[in-house]
Amino acid sequence: MDAHFTLDMTAKLALIVSAGIGAQWLGWRLQWPAIVLMSVAGLILGPIWALVFGDPLIAPARDFGPLLRPAIALAVAVILFEGGLGLNFAEVRATSGAVIRLVLVGAPLGWLLGTGAVHYTMGLSWDLAALLGGILVVTGPTVIIPLLRQARLSVRPASVLKWEGIINDPLGAVFAVLIFEFITLGSALGTHEGGFGTAILMLVLAVIAGVVVGVAAGYALAASFRRGWVPEYLKAPLMLITVMGVYVLAELIAHETGLVAVTALGVTLANVRFAAIEELRRFKEGIATLLVSALFVILTAGLSQQDLMAFDWRMVGFVAAMVFVVRPLVVWISTIGTDLNWREKALVGWIAPRGIVAVAVAGYFAAELVARGRPDAAILTPLIFAIVFATVLAHGFTIAPLARWLGLSHAGPQGLLLVGANPWSIALAKTLKEVGIPVILADQSWQNLRPARLNGIKVFHGEVLSENAEEKLDHTQIDWLLCASSNEAYNALVCVEFAPELGRHKVFQFSVHDDDESSDHQITFTARGRTAMARGLTYDTLIRDYWQGWRFSAITLDEENTLETVLAKLPEGAVLVAERAANGAMALLGPSRTPKGGEGAVLIVFAPRGFNANNQPGPSDS
Repeated sequence: MDAHFTLDMTAKLALIVSAGIGAQWLGWRLQWPAIVLMSVAGLILGPIWALVFGDPLIAPARDFGPLLRPAIALAVAVILFEGGLGLNFAEVRATSGAVIRLVLVGAPLGWLLGTGAVHYTMGLSWDLAALLGGILVVTGPTVIIPLLRQARLSVRPASVLKWEGIINDPLGAVFAVLIFEFITLGSALGTHEGGFGTAILMLVLAVIAGVVVGVAAGYALAASFRRGWVPEYLKAPLMLITVMGVYVLAELIAHETGLVAVTALGVTLANVRFAAIEELRRFKEGIATLLVSALFVILTAGLSQQDLMAFDWRMVGFVAAMVFVVRPLVVWISTIGTDLNWREKALVGWIAPRGIVAVAVAGYFAAELVARGRPDAAILTPLIFAIVFATVLAHGFTIAPLARWLGLSHAGPQGLLLVGANPWSIALAKTLKEVGIPVILADQSWQNLRPARLNGIKVFHGEVLSENAEEKLDHTQIDWLLCASSNEAYNALVCVEFAPELGRHKVFQFSVHDDDESSDHQITFTARGRTAMARGLTYDTLIRDYWQGWRFSAITLDEENTLETVLAKLPEGAVLVAERAANGAMALLGPSRTPKGGEGAVLIVFAPRGFNANNQPGPSDS
């Protein structure tokens, strides 16, 4: 079948980005691994389109020509920098011994065993096997973290998997860069006497040069930010330009050291204290997401039909060896003597999805080595896609049921983090607990939390914005946030901090004023959470109503008590606070979020004492 359907370069660029971002959104919407959907999008635009119509719609090598390799190199540099930006040594030291062992023992052991698996199953030369073995150390935090949220794992295995992924993300890339540099230097010097020793020496010098450039640039950039030499609106663009400049400078000093330099730059900035780091990290995450989306589509669209035909039984054996032999051995050996029990070791030993960094780095190295006269390196791209597809699909669809079977997940309805302990919030937490909605009540005052503790409510004593909360607060049980403190600005700050994690549509706070919320003198809606319950219900208003006898009611809807019936019977001023659906999913209610109802749903209502709806339990006396 032939079709003369072509696009100009502008349309192709727009299609690549749209396909990548669209796949990311679809993955979020369907709770599927986005990496698989992005790869499928690239396959459709490349080899599958060519199979059906005779010519690929997107052919990266043909469409971009000599610009393709440098564009991929810069994209990989930004991605590796973003990975290094997440590696904070203080946070690593605060993790469990199991994480440290998985990094110090597990990463080198995984590299060694992975190298052997590649060599003996695929027959690759030892240098290419070591290159791919280093890349496979990366366990993909961009894939792991969404899986942890989806599976709702208990704290300890979730923490181990999360921090292993974050730390090994740049570490595996560095392993691969070292081998890649050794291969290129060895190829250039191997014909000379003493070529091997000279290659090792040059490799060490190149790595040192890359690290020095990255660390120096990191300290210089942080110092310029701290001293006010750069305005706020230019900090993020300057950081992006610095990444590209460091990559190019390191390449000029010593060829192929650019990736080492940008990784060192990211790690340096992550460990040098300056106030704007969190805002810059979010900006970089956005840029990295855009680049990753486009890069995945380009790499998969660039696969030929011959590449797809390379998937054979040897590749199946390679994937099986990595999943069923290498990963379990690495986890069980490296965690000997740690506090992990056998169930946690079994789960961690099964879950190791490879992700975006692995594909990006492997695709870049494969193209570079083929261009340098190593045609056998072309197999690296199909191999990495095979392991990524296999691990993401297998682990993505089995982590939740396996965790439940091992008793390592939080089964049950969605939970709420309630910030600010006061009589109103404690009464709400007690009512939610009675209807089976998990609640964590957080406050800095142990005395304020005392009534909640006496009522069996789970509490968190401390500042929810602190680094301590990152480790001690069980985020797997938090799906919604309601800030109920007396400080409006603090409520807004907490909502803004949690919005990227939970989603802006799931962070709520009390109304800022008891009149029109469009006042020019209040916190703008872009710098606060959504309004809970109704406009005009401030902290003072709700506390006053509570002391005047208003209480919470839990009303179960059925055939007689329909949503319309209950709403019609609500007394004047009664407030709808939350809804728990029949399937256990909860939702906070507000001006832009009304209850959906349905048989079996439960409405949480704040109403004057004595309110009752068709023999429903009266308001709590809490």
